[in-house]
Amino acid sequence: MDPRDSDLVRRVLAGDTAAFEGLVAAHSRAVFGLAYRITGNTAAAEDAVQETFLRAFRFLARFDQRAELGTWLHRIAVNAAIDLGRRSRRERAARIDLPDEGDRSLAEVPTGEAGPERRALAAEIRRRTAAALAGLSPSERAAFVLRHCEGRSIAEISSTLGKRDNATKQSIFRAVRKLRVALAPLVSAENQESLHEEPA
Repeated sequence: MDPRDSDLVRRVLAGDTAAFEGLVAAHSRAVFGLAYRITGNTAAAEDAVQETFLRAFRFLARFDQRAELGTWLHRIAVNAAIDLGRRSRRERAARIDLPDEGDRSLAEVPTGEAGPERRALAAEIRRRTAAALAGLSPSERAAFVLRHCEGRSIAEISSTLGKRDNATKQSIFRAVRKLRVALAPLVSAENQESLHEEPA
């Protein structure tokens, strides 16, 4: 574990609860980024960050200090984001607000100067990607994000989601298939190849 994290964890466990703010400051940006990719909107991601650190504080005594704190927080964040996604899905249709530049790991926009047509194409790709992601189950979305945006292995994703490898692969396959259908009219065959699941 990072020496700074180790020191802060030790201080929190010794009763210095103010030291937990240091852990939040060190890891909140990464947790937010992951939660945003899974939930698809800023408000839900912020809720997931809050829930992640509440759970982390509550269960810090159970954390194995030989492990990496960031990895532990990552797992908590994924589960918090999935829980929020399930709740949101039941309550209302999710609205996705992807960043302006879109997510290049989902659909590559050709390089070069961005003229009006290119900007319009990029906007439409973002819109269709957002709609397709909103249509995924929370589990499919999390598996897809962990694989194609975070670059995690099948084994890591399975461990994080509490699934068997085959179930994880199926979630990723379903997510990729839905995204390819949504983007097929807009993305060239060459770019669609980047969405194929590679062997673990």
